[in-house]
Amino acid sequence: MRRIIFIGYMGAGKTTIGRQMAKCNGLQFYDLDWYIETRMRKKIPQIFEERGEDGFRKIEHNMLHEVAEFEDVVISCGGGTPCFFDNMEYMNAQAETIYLKASPDVICSHLKMSLNERPLLRGKSDDEMLAFVRQQMAQREAFYSKAKHTFSVDVLDSREKIRASIEQIQNLLL
Repeated sequence: MRRIIFIGYMGAGKTTIGRQMAKCNGLQFYDLDWYIETRMRKKIPQIFEERGEDGFRKIEHNMLHEVAEFEDVVISCGGGTPCFFDNMEYMNAQAETIYLKASPDVICSHLKMSLNERPLLRGKSDDEMLAFVRQQMAQREAFYSKAKHTFSVDVLDSREKIRASIEQIQNLLL
């Protein structure tokens, strides 16, 4: 039985790397945010609007405990997941946890490809986005650094870079 959980800031590549890691190893892949949306039959922004961040984080906590019980899975978590309740300790007890660590500049280059999907960043200039990312990453680093493994990610802008990252992560887990 294998469980691998990817954590890190939004745009670090958790879903991209996680999906390919699962495919390469014959494992199921779950993106926690997508799992929550499927189970709740609502989009994350709608859940935030209806229940606030505290309500969302309780749902996220419960869904994490559900999906992390599955066997032979790769899970990518939302950027804030490790920062609430006992989530980081729980993930470490259940799985191999990997922090995909990237610089704020790399994060911003990834995020620019999906700005419309990121309500927190909508309408921000490049400088405002970089300042926002730096501030949040600094606040979350203490949680992210509790992962069993840390893997530095570069810009994931080609299949070759993604493939090379997966090979390096697999070697990290040996």
